[in-house]
Amino acid sequence: MQGRAPARRRYLEHVSLTDVGEVLAVRYKRSSGGVVYRRSSTGQVEVCLIATNARSRWQLPKGGIEPGETKEQAALREVAEETGLHGRIEDKLGEISFRYVRKTRKRIHKRVVFFLMRLERGSTDDHDDEVDEARFFPIDEAIAALTFDSERAIVARAKEILVPLARARG
Repeated sequence: MQGRAPARRRYLEHVSLTDVGEVLAVRYKRSSGGVVYRRSSTGQVEVCLIATNARSRWQLPKGGIEPGETKEQAALREVAEETGLHGRIEDKLGEISFRYVRKTRKRIHKRVVFFLMRLERGSTDDHDDEVDEARFFPIDEAIAALTFDSERAIVARAKEILVPLARARG
């Protein structure tokens, strides 16, 4: 009887055929990210997005989980690096999964867990060089600006949590 691969194996190799019949290895990656929010002076919920790819993509900050890090630690670190902001995790928002092919012709299957984070300190001017811009948007504008549907769903989930709280306080 053939045994199952260990669940914690970092990269599982599979093969898939491209439309031209080329065989590509599939690499599985895990990442963490966050929806950092603040309330404006009028009580409006704003969230921070990052622009990448010569400002052609607006997305949520996220990145790989380093060895020895928890998902939460990775999310806090990645948000700080990519946005210049430090937050406190309040809730888990959910996970997304997507696939892409790198320039090296490696196929990547990535799963990302996102956390809701309340802004504690920092400045979007302090984002790292991987990011073209980090900026706060009113939450509805952020949902409209996001490039990827899966990330729109994550921010919509954050809105479900945050907007009723704002109304209850108002």
